[in-house]
Amino acid sequence: MNWALEVDSVGKRFGRRSVLHAASLRAAAGAVTFLVGRNGCGKTTLLRIATGFLRPDSGYVRFDGVTHLRPRLHRLARHGVLYLPDRDVLSSAFTVRAQLDLMWRQLGRAGGGTPGGEACEIAGLGALADHRPGALSEGERRRAEMALALSRNPRCLLVDEPFRHLAPVDAAIVHGTLRTLAGRGCAVVVTGHEVPSLLDVSDQVTWCTAGTTYALGTPSDARRHWQFCRDYLGVPPLSPDGSAPAARGVPGS
Repeated sequence: MNWALEVDSVGKRFGRRSVLHAASLRAAAGAVTFLVGRNGCGKTTLLRIATGFLRPDSGYVRFDGVTHLRPRLHRLARHGVLYLPDRDVLSSAFTVRAQLDLMWRQLGRAGGGTPGGEACEIAGLGALADHRPGALSEGERRRAEMALALSRNPRCLLVDEPFRHLAPVDAAIVHGTLRTLAGRGCAVVVTGHEVPSLLDVSDQVTWCTAGTTYALGTPSDARRHWQFCRDYLGVPPLSPDGSAPAARGVPGS
């Protein structure tokens, strides 16, 4: 597989607390990877290391075949990595359109990005493009961040909790934008707890648990992985043919 991003053998401690040990993450160009796990398992820490926002204690990041033992956010950004954390990233000092146009002129135009106004239309913002982010709802701000990604047209996009607290109409636009970016050849990584939505949008699933990670394969593979289904989903795994497991009879019935 054509891995655009590889994070391998990563360890990270905060004081005496070990958050990650031997954790790995791989994202393929043109695919969406779902990084799933419980709160506090280290998903966000792994994303921050993958983008150079946080330095690992061990391990490395490889992007586009180049190994970074000490990854830095600004260096990876120049090569096409975009990180959207689980917080507002757009400034309230300028309109959404102005910020998207700036991103397009600086980084997106040469790489096939979408001009700000057009990106806002794709994200369903319409006239809201000339509003400042502080005047938008949470779902509208998330859509504006998806428009920002369209303007940038990154080679690798990592998004923390893109579906959290979203109404169905906002979630549908986020879903469509992530698939659009993957269709352009972007390697997309998303986290979150909205498992059905994220499994629907994803091509590959990586499970983060107990400080390490497991590449589960496709969403169908994940639904058949007995330990993931038991420990995370709390349901029986699907049968090999993809059907629900047969109910067991009650003894003596």
